Amino acid sequence: MPIYEYECKACGHRLEKLQKISAPALTDCPACEASKLSRLVSAAGFRLAGGGWYETDFKAGGTKRNLAGDSGKSGDATSSGAATNGKASA
Repeated sequence: MPIYEYECKACGHRLEKLQKISAPALTDCPACEASKLSRLVSAAGFRLAGGGWYETDFKAGGTKRNLAGDSGKSGDATSSGAATNGKASA
């Protein structure tokens, strides 16, 4: 269930309410009891970061690269293939 944020247009009181998606929006302010509550748009409570599946998997061409760190240059160690087998060359 998502957490919705509300603000009263009459008194400025803000609150958060855990509600079902199908539940109707709240209208009455618990502080001043006016029917002036409006639902606010806010950021999600989580963030996808790092080298997760959404960045590195299911790429075309069989190469798995980090999109954020991909500079497009072919001269660096990760794209030249020198360190791909995990063994140091002598």
